[in-house]
Amino acid sequence: MKYRKKLIERLFEKSQKTYTNMFKNHEPWGIYKKELLTYPEDSIGKHLGVFLDKNNFELISKVERHDAYQTITGYGTKVEDEIGLQCLCFGNGKRSPYLYGAMILGIIILPDYYRYYFKSYCIGKNANLFHHYDYKKLLKVSIHDFRQAIFSIKQVNLIKIKNEQTEIF
Repeated sequence: MKYRKKLIERLFEKSQKTYTNMFKNHEPWGIYKKELLTYPEDSIGKHLGVFLDKNNFELISKVERHDAYQTITGYGTKVEDEIGLQCLCFGNGKRSPYLYGAMILGIIILPDYYRYYFKSYCIGKNANLFHHYDYKKLLKVSIHDFRQAIFSIKQVNLIKIKNEQTEIF
């Protein structure tokens, strides 16, 4: 399984720039981790900054929303979590060539996580729509209030437990 995960990581790395150049025509946010870390404690922006800092990342130009999704949902950066997040977004109605590619290849190459992917899909399906928001405009919104507006109480508690277990926040 280790080699299959490495294969997917390499595919993600190789395809990301090409996809961004071909399909992402909007302006980048122009916000950096250092600025996000100054946002109010309960804000989406602050939690996004902490997520980036913990993983030693900066926002990737034109695909900043992806890291916002990870922050909102509690999904990590492991290969199976990246695929699980795509399944959750698919369940929520998001459609993009990259999403299809990541899901299909992920499920084929890492079928060991099928139950996790399916559970992720169901969470997205049962959540209120969230994939369409302009997250740059939501960076100062309370992450807890936003999660409660999107997910059921049960799902919010699962996110909270997952975050505590992985010490994201």
